[in-house]
Amino acid sequence: MAAIRPIGVIRTPFACAAGTPIQSSVSRGAEGRVELFAGFRAGLRDIEGFERIWLLYSFDRASEPQLLARPYLDTVERGIFATRSPARPNRIGMSPVRLLGMQGDALLVADVDMLDGTPLLDIKPYVPAFDHFPVERVGWYEGVSALGAVADARFERP
Repeated sequence: MAAIRPIGVIRTPFACAAGTPIQSSVSRGAEGRVELFAGFRAGLRDIEGFERIWLLYSFDRASEPQLLARPYLDTVERGIFATRSPARPNRIGMSPVRLLGMQGDALLVADVDMLDGTPLLDIKPYVPAFDHFPVERVGWYEGVSALGAVADARFERP
């Protein structure tokens, strides 16, 4: 397997986990900036035509991986793969952010839910025909609302 290396850094207003939105859908439009390293900037060609993009990134400040975790929206411990907890074996996060535009070689984005300085691993266009599926089951999330939910420090390294 090839090594995964950051291609840039994500800038946001959130310095620590406590108070950070737990998902981009509830971030209330929080804005950020995606700064690609010089060797990757040509890959931004044609990106401006998309309203949303997926950011894949490293949970670089997450606590040690856990196979059981109590999610922010629950009081019960769950299997890590049934949650969106950052304390994952490979610590990979993903967020579908709104692309507001470009400023030089940087992307201006909204609906950010990651910490400032987060290492960016990849960018992919959000395409509703590929990325949206109607579902009938959402497991333990059934009836749970993330509206207004923010993180605390439970998954951040001390």
